[in-house]
Order: sequence, then C-alpha cells, then structure tokens
Amino acid sequence: MRKLAKLTIFFSLIFIIIFVAVTGIRFLSLRVDWAKNLPPKPETSLTLLITAAHWALSMALFCSIIIALNYSVRKGFFALMSLICVMSLSFLFSFGISTALEQWKSVLPAKSPGITLGGKGLILSNTLNKNETAVVLLNGTADPLGPRVIAIPDQPMAYHRTASAGFELPPVPFGDDTPWFLKDVEIDIRLNAEMFQRKFSQGFLSYLFYVGSLIYLLCSLGYVIKFSAWPLANLFLSILAFRGILALNTFFNTQEMQMITASFLNNRIPVVYALPFIFLGFGTLVNLYSLLVFAAKRRVDDDD
Repeated sequence: MRKLAKLTIFFSLIFIIIFVAVTGIRFLSLRVDWAKNLPPKPETSLTLLITAAHWALSMALFCSIIIALNYSVRKGFFALMSLICVMSLSFLFSFGISTALEQWKSVLPAKSPGITLGGKGLILSNTLNKNETAVVLLNGTADPLGPRVIAIPDQPMAYHRTASAGFELPPVPFGDDTPWFLKDVEIDIRLNAEMFQRKFSQGFLSYLFYVGSLIYLLCSLGYVIKFSAWPLANLFLSILAFRGILALNTFFNTQEMQMITASFLNNRIPVVYALPFIFLGFGTLVNLYSLLVFAAKRRVDDDD
C-alpha cells in the first residue's frame, strides 16, 4: 500500500506540473498567433486558454505516463499494480479535466481588445510566398481594413482605399525557427486533443472506450521501458514508442484511412470502434508477451 500511495502521489504531481506548465506555454503561443492576424480573429483570452488546456491535456497524458512508468520500474514496483494505478489515474485526470473545460465553455467570455502592433505605414510582407507581395497599412494595425498600398514585384504600386475582396493580409512578422520535427509533434498532439474533445461530446461511453483503450496501450508499453539495463536508454526508447503511437493515432484517424477501414470491415462493426479495438488488441499482445518473458525468466531462475 505504501508503494501504491507513492506512485499515486508521484503521478498526480507530475501530471499537474506538466499540465499547468504546458498550458501556460501553449497559451502564450496561441496569443502570439492571434496577434499576428489582421484583422484579429474573434478570439478571447478564455477561449485561447481552453484551447491551450486541451492541447496540454493530451501532452500531459503522454508525458506523465512515460515518467510514472519509468519511476515504477526504477523503484521495483509490482508491474500489475503499477499498470492498474497509472491507467486509473490517467483516465480520471483526463476525464475530470475534460469535464471542467467543457463547463468553462459555457462561461460568457469578456471581449479581448485588439492588440496594436506598429504605427502608421506598417509594412507587411509574406516571405513564405515566392512573389513576396508587400502591403503598407497607411493607418497601421488600428485600421487593418482601411487604406493601403500594395506592392507586387515587377508591377507598379497600387493604392486601395479599403481592403479588396478575397485579399488576405500577410501575418505580422514574428520569428519562427521551430524545427520541423517539433512542429510535426505539435500537430499530432493538437489532432489528438481534438479527438478527445470529439469523443467527450459524444458521451461518456465513447470517451471511455477511445481514451481508455489508448491509455491501456500506452501503459502496456511498460515492457519497453525495462528493455535494457540503462534507465536513460529505456526512457528514450519509451519516448520513441509513445511518439509512434501518437503518429499512428493521427494516421488511422485520417479520412482516407477511415474509408479504407470501413470498406475492410464491411459494416461488421462501426468504423469508430476499429481504432480502439486495435489499441486493445495490440496492448493485450504486449502484455501477454511481457507475461511470457517473465515466466521464462522465472523458470530459468528456478532451474539454476
């Protein structure tokens, strides 16, 4: 019971710390993205905070499971006890936070004032576009739809009293040197968070079946964590395994894969249950393999 209490406290602290820290970082990132768009999007601080918290929930779930399983292995906790404890706590935290965020959506948010970035004559240039069209806002960001001068390469500059129909302003330039693999992870986590929200809106059973099966698979990969005798190597192996699960989750939830899966199942079971069954089946195979390896080691030790 003492080991169970230690694991429960450790997991709870790690989950809360990661969730709060990542929510704050993600919120600041979303605020920057919101400020870059002219005219500003109809977002509020509360909606941005809720969006950041959903993203952080998905991130905290994966990270806390990795850290908690590594902790249980290093401390020599009973594997079945660790599996049940981490699974239960993961689902309780996920469902509890999802419920709280859903309740926050019903709160009437206060309007966020637009952020004034730059004065009159601000030049916006879309450097990602090959033609590098530049737009000069004569009244600055205070009137992004007002008069402007548009400069297109190899063409004379054109003056417009108002925004042209169908013409979008380039974003306010902010530096973004994020490596591509981090952006890829960010996209997968965002899609996973959106799937959590979709399942939560469909009801408790749908959320339990999808999120529970994913948590079961992640916790079942605990055998990978004790693959070698070096704890740091096991940590990196578990991170790679979890990254693969996150990528597969995104891949199987694409529209094309949903259509292929539906044609393969031929209406035997609803396609929405296909991925949870895959999670449950693969997790069960991993657990059976771990059990067989454990039994083989025990038999070798008994023979010696």
